[in-house]
Amino acid sequence: MKSYSAVLSAPGFSIGIRCNDDEITAIDYLEPQMEIVPKTPLAREAVRQLRAWLKDPGFQFGLPLAPAGTHFQRRVWQQIAAIPAGQTRSYGEVATAIHSGPRAVGNACGANPYPIVVPCHRVVAANQGLGGFARQRGGFLLDIKKWLLKHENAGV
Repeated sequence: MKSYSAVLSAPGFSIGIRCNDDEITAIDYLEPQMEIVPKTPLAREAVRQLRAWLKDPGFQFGLPLAPAGTHFQRRVWQQIAAIPAGQTRSYGEVATAIHSGPRAVGNACGANPYPIVVPCHRVVAANQGLGGFARQRGGFLLDIKKWLLKHENAGV
């Protein structure tokens, strides 16, 4: 079982935050569970910012994220982070922007350690279908993706 610095409740799911003193090391979607009070100042700030986003999907995050991923994954995540709230891009559009393929972009999205802050939920299938989410094609995580897009009025 993973140890979280904080867990906060969202509509229908929970958000687990892992961090050290200086950086967020992971954000995870969890089945609904009891909140865990933040254990560090950074965890407290992460909870504050995530609650602000839950109230206002246009909220801009300013959290220190620990370096993660390959060079390619970081390029994909940078493109994803530039997608404004309420908008989506297809896997193919992101792939074209970085001169890659849609499947590779999908794999990088699935490896994203900072969902919501790096909003991989804004990447959808070419036909405006949901595509996958967090390396899943259905179930609990895809339900979260639907909620996230609805919360941001993305119209998918």
